[in-house]
Amino acid sequence: MNKFQLILILLLVCFSTTFKTYSCTNLIVTKGASKDGSVMITYSADSHTRYGAIAFYPAADHNPGDRCEVYHYENGMLLGIIPEVPHTYSVVQFMNEHQVAIGETTFGGLDSLANQPGAILDYGSLMKIGLQRSKTAREMIMVITELVELYGYASGGESFSISDAKEAWIMEIIGKGKYEKGAVWVARLIPDGYVSGHANQARITTFPIQKSNNWNDPGQNVYHSTDVASFAKKHGFYKGNDGDFSFSDVYNPLGFGGARFCDARVWTFFRKVNQSVRDNPEYTRYAQGQFAHHPENVSGGKNPNGYVSNRLPLWVKPDSPVELQSVMAAMRDHYEDTPLDMRYDLGAGPFHSPYRWRPMEFKVDSVMYLNERAIATQQTGYTFVAQSRSWLPDPIGGIFWFGVDDADGCVYAPVYCGIRDVPQSYKRGNGSMITWSDNSAFWTFSQVNNLAYSRYDLIHPEIEKYQAELEQRFYRETEIVDSKAAALYVESPEAGCNYVTDYAVYSGNLLVAKWNNFYHYLFMKFIDGNVKQTRGFQLLDNGNEKGVPKKPSQPGYGKDWEQRMIENTGERFKVSEAK
Repeated sequence: MNKFQLILILLLVCFSTTFKTYSCTNLIVTKGASKDGSVMITYSADSHTRYGAIAFYPAADHNPGDRCEVYHYENGMLLGIIPEVPHTYSVVQFMNEHQVAIGETTFGGLDSLANQPGAILDYGSLMKIGLQRSKTAREMIMVITELVELYGYASGGESFSISDAKEAWIMEIIGKGKYEKGAVWVARLIPDGYVSGHANQARITTFPIQKSNNWNDPGQNVYHSTDVASFAKKHGFYKGNDGDFSFSDVYNPLGFGGARFCDARVWTFFRKVNQSVRDNPEYTRYAQGQFAHHPENVSGGKNPNGYVSNRLPLWVKPDSPVELQSVMAAMRDHYEDTPLDMRYDLGAGPFHSPYRWRPMEFKVDSVMYLNERAIATQQTGYTFVAQSRSWLPDPIGGIFWFGVDDADGCVYAPVYCGIRDVPQSYKRGNGSMITWSDNSAFWTFSQVNNLAYSRYDLIHPEIEKYQAELEQRFYRETEIVDSKAAALYVESPEAGCNYVTDYAVYSGNLLVAKWNNFYHYLFMKFIDGNVKQTRGFQLLDNGNEKGVPKKPSQPGYGKDWEQRMIENTGERFKVSEAK
């Protein structure tokens, strides 16, 4: 994952800090919080160098002595080799055939814990290998932590969303740096009926300390490394009682950027689904980077260490059940209708674009300013909503709704977790960030999005309309596919998996072909600042059937921007009569 430094002058907090920002967002919806009873987690893999494609790893049997090569998720470097297990499950990007799914956001954490000499497993390889070896979310947590203990942890601090058809967990982990091998970590079960999220700031604060990790106890809702608090004490990162220990505040101290650039993305999701978050001015101030330090902490307990007390809760209960479409819409958020709305300040330009080109910070007269960081952003490589459904056989129940490039302009395509192949247009190797492919999903959607950025409030409504039409079609189709594939699966698991494979391959390739035609239509309609007349998605001619368009409109920059254009310009642009 690409990362870069933001050094902020912090006038609103009691200390200054150097804050590393990373660019991913996860939302979590439990079984009891969703309208259809599914468990959902989301992920946007945001990076200026990340290419959007689907990796597929088929299930496999292995012989004694077989080895698993571990490659760095970001740069592809071989990190090491570990023993293979007798059988590995099939994996579609970050969801396996048993409906176990995982997403991540990087929080970095304490610089002194960033590098661990000799470590083999980075966060991306842990995600892949963990999915290949796990049938449940709890087993996934166990596999990840056992691997890290054996082979070391080769990444900075990470938050993971881990789900299956019954449960959803948030897990946070950070390495031990040069001090020791392995990592310290904590995992918490999101209570059924609640939603959560994380976005590059560690979110787990205080938690109940456990005597042991009983992986077979369905009633245990917290797991953690045995030294999660003692390691911090030993090396001077924390002084205090174990009961007051906060993972986030110790290993990823909260600063302005952690709230404004990171947790604000969780806040905008929480406020969509929960009235109390929406109405609480303390949470709004927190999202803006304004902190309070009350005697009680965020969990309602005592706050002897003076941690930020108006930060967001780890989870909230939605006012009403959350639909799949609402989760997808949340991934397309730019703080619309909040105090951080990006559409109306000068940076939005004449076409009210909710996007800001990087860097995220800039100086004017020696004062540092910022550009907002929303959930939907231009540098997304790919995005997904992993939906796990307990009432269907695992290979049919899991749908990996996958989109490429900016979530605001993607179409989430249904990819069942039991597939045996992926659409050619989404395959790894079909293009790259420096190699063009005409039938690549990523480059097809990127063309449309980058065209829309130029005149957002004119072009994006067309995208939104077609996006909704296609996704609604997928919702209807998957209801039919679910029924047919499940019936086939009872007779023959292979037949059921082949059926969902054929559907995913056909629909994915067809989607990209349709979106490519859509790009041609948009380019012709909006070329040179004009807006040609259309009926549906058909460009109209002038009635002579010679390919001459009906007279286009020329909307210009809009009244609000025209007003701004003449401010402080005197009479430079004034039209005067000749004398």
